[in-house]
Order: sequence, then C-alpha cells, then structure tokens
Amino acid sequence: MKKVELLSPAGNMEKLKMVFRYGADAAYLGGKFFNLRALAGNFSNDEIIEAVNYAHSLGKKIYVTLNIIAHNNEIEKVADYAKFLESAGVDAVIVADLGVFKIVRDNTNLEINVSTQASNTNWMSVKVWKEMGAKRIILARELSLKEIREIRDKVPDVELEVFIHGAMCMSISGRCLLSNYLTGRDANRGACAQPCRWKYNLVEETRPGEYYPIFEDERGTFIMNSRDLCTIEFIDQILDTGIDSLKIEGRMKGIYYGAIVTKVYREAIDLYYSGNYKYKPEWMEYLNSVSNRKYTKGFYFGNPGVDGQNYDSSSYNKTHEIVAKSIGKSRDGKSILEIRSKISTGEEVEIIKPTGNPIKIIMPEMIKMRKGQEEKIIETANPNIIVKVDLDLEEMDILRKKI
Repeated sequence: MKKVELLSPAGNMEKLKMVFRYGADAAYLGGKFFNLRALAGNFSNDEIIEAVNYAHSLGKKIYVTLNIIAHNNEIEKVADYAKFLESAGVDAVIVADLGVFKIVRDNTNLEINVSTQASNTNWMSVKVWKEMGAKRIILARELSLKEIREIRDKVPDVELEVFIHGAMCMSISGRCLLSNYLTGRDANRGACAQPCRWKYNLVEETRPGEYYPIFEDERGTFIMNSRDLCTIEFIDQILDTGIDSLKIEGRMKGIYYGAIVTKVYREAIDLYYSGNYKYKPEWMEYLNSVSNRKYTKGFYFGNPGVDGQNYDSSSYNKTHEIVAKSIGKSRDGKSILEIRSKISTGEEVEIIKPTGNPIKIIMPEMIKMRKGQEEKIIETANPNIIVKVDLDLEEMDILRKKI
C-alpha cells in the first residue's frame, strides 16, 4: 500500500526545519515572486537552494508556490523563474493560472501540482488538467468525502491532494475580491487583508429610507468569519478515499503551530497504516493548544452551515504558548534554549518532542548566554535571549506552558 504524503507549510527556513523534524514528508514554500503569501517571510533564491538541499538530504521533498493569478506585466517573467526553480532541484511547483501552467510546462521539465485556487470540484476538470500534463491536483476545499471518492475512482492515474487543517477562506477556493475593493490589496496576488475576519454591522432594508439592524446581540457581527479546518477526528475516512497527499495550511503561522499540527497528523497517519487505527482524544488536546478560530469539519460531510462560522469574534483561541526552542548543547552537556515567551525559574512547563507525550517539568535555573559565554544567572527570561539550562534536550525540542 502506497503511504500518503504529509505536506506541511514552511514560511521560512526555521519553520521548514521544524516541520521536517516533527514528521512532514514534504514542505511547500513561497519564493519572493508569484506566490499567494506576499507578506510571509518567503525564500530568496539562495534560500530555496538551501531548502532543497536540506530536504533532499533527509529524503524529503520541496514544493514551491507559483500560484498567483498573473497579470500581463508578470507573465513574461515566469519562464526565467521557473527555469531557476528547475535548476535548484525543487520537486514540483504549485500553479493556479492556466497561462503560468503552460509557460512552466513548455519551458521546463518541472512537475506541476495544480493549486486549490484552480477550483477543481469535479472529475472531468481533474482529468483535463491531468491530460495537459499536471502531476497532481490539489482539490477545492468545497468537496465532500463522497465527491473525493468519485474523483479518485474516475481519474485513478493522477495524484490528488486535499487540505486537512488550517484557515478556511470564505470565497470559493480562496478566490476573493473583498480585499481588493476594501483595501486595494489583491488577495489573488498574495496580499489579502482578510476583510472577511472584520466586524460588520449587518442591516436589513424594510422599506425605503428605513433600516433594521440584525445580528446586533452578544454574538457580535462577524458574518463572514470561517472557523479553521480540523480533520483529525475523521482522518481515517479521508485516508480511505485513496488520496495521495494531506496538506496543512499555515505558512504565516509560527514554529509551534507547524510542529504540533505536523506531529499530531504524523502520529495519526502512522497509526492508520499500522492496521490498529483508533482515534486518540489527546490529538484534539494538542490541536486546541495552537492558535485557532475554533474548528470545523469543513465540507467533508456536506455544507457545514452555521457550525462552520464564528459569529462572536475573529480572535484566536489556544491553551498553550511556546516558551523556548532547544538550539543545541553546551560543552558541559547542558541544553541551550532560545526563549520565545517570558518564563521564570520554578514555573511548570512541558517538553514537546516529535514523538511521545508531553513531559512535565519545573523550569530549572537559567544562565543567560551572550556570544557563547555565560553572563549571569537569571530568575526570569524574556523573549529573544539565549539561556543554558540543566536539561537533556535534543535540537528543536519545544518547551511550552499553559496560558
């Protein structure tokens, strides 16, 4: 049985290394051009080469997004960039625009994955893309499990990818004009201001000149604020469809999000293929610990209706925050930590590793480091400083605490 790919987001090199450490088989990232996360850190050309070399050294893959809806002044620049990506050794590019697709296909031998932005919701469109040379189709998020199975049955000779976790866009497969009209920032060119998350006052016209406000109660007026997708409770049913790749959204999210979400789905996938699959409630506890706008099952069981929306707020929920990341060992065998959130000696924290349950500890004495040298013992550490602690940690282990 061919094992499904777990595909995680990488907004920069640190996030890339973290998701690979926590179980991703592949990562997708954006370069400085032609991708739908214009405000993310993104990767320079040199960083793309570094990312590819790092991934391949681990036997893993890199996909680069070329998924903007291109305008005339950009289309002629695509070929040179695609040729660079081919020379860098990327494993595939993610394309939404038909013109970009043709340019990549005609000028390189790159494998092409068709973006969810292309809104493939039926087997015939999937078949056409495949016949044009697509290696993989990333299906629209508006599909049910039944529809995915039908596409798999009708087009068995193309790879299929679906989103399993992360933010959901209010518009069909993410194609939206709200941001363009309200802020001048083009969502289809990577600069969405997310106006669907804003608070609105909705009114109903009853007769000329008079308006009656509705949704003006304790729930607020967040009429377009989708909950985040979470499929962990039925991930086995998605795997049963014969899908080839499971994709986690979140190139803009932090390293804690990437690590935890990847870790959870990695464990679930491995358990599925072991033949002893059983849902574990602690998986949802992990996923509730990262920033989320409450969770929805998306369209996997049909239209989610009101259960897919947040009407009271667009704010994030989470139960934990990252305290520190282990970045190596000192000469005396102690662990060096990069502090991410304020922490004091004596506080209870948990160590998170790629496998296994959280390990509860009391934060030990911290020695502030500066340029590799011990500076002083500190009671409280603030973000962006380096400390040494008497803990046996591996590089990229995470310390977190409840909030």
